[in-house]
Amino acid sequence: MSNIMLVKLQEKHFEKLFKFELENKGYFEEMVPSRGDDYYDLETFIQRNKALIDEQDQGLSYFYLIMNQEGVVLGRMNLVDIEQPKRRGHVGYRVGKAYTGKGIANKALRILLDTTNQLGIRQISAKTTTINIASRKILEKNEFQYIETAKDEFKMNGHLLSFIYYRWEKS
Repeated sequence: MSNIMLVKLQEKHFEKLFKFELENKGYFEEMVPSRGDDYYDLETFIQRNKALIDEQDQGLSYFYLIMNQEGVVLGRMNLVDIEQPKRRGHVGYRVGKAYTGKGIANKALRILLDTTNQLGIRQISAKTTTINIASRKILEKNEFQYIETAKDEFKMNGHLLSFIYYRWEKS
């Protein structure tokens, strides 16, 4: 799975992306809070993603699909809440269950970090949950520094969790 690419979200991707999200809903909700049932209604999904493209067109966020050479959606990677002139943003990502453990998120994050000059970004924050060990490893492999673990806890799927915060800075 070494030939992956980040492709900016476009309307032509909505159908593939919707299918990807539906197929992985249960898997994703094991590790992160649900996006809500309305997210999985096609019309709502399309409207939300059109709003994301508007945000992307304004340079406020960048939304990418992680795809293989055949155009299969393997995951998503988003750089959001971009603050200019501070030149910082927040990253989030998810990889489909069938594609985990293959280094895809690690490689996609590296590709994103390699584009920070073009995007004018110097600092990226990230957060994950205490049970998402894989995500923590990916962030640390890509030179994100641990900042803190939130003192507040929340219950999800019968587990008591906290958010863990990381930050990457361009050297």
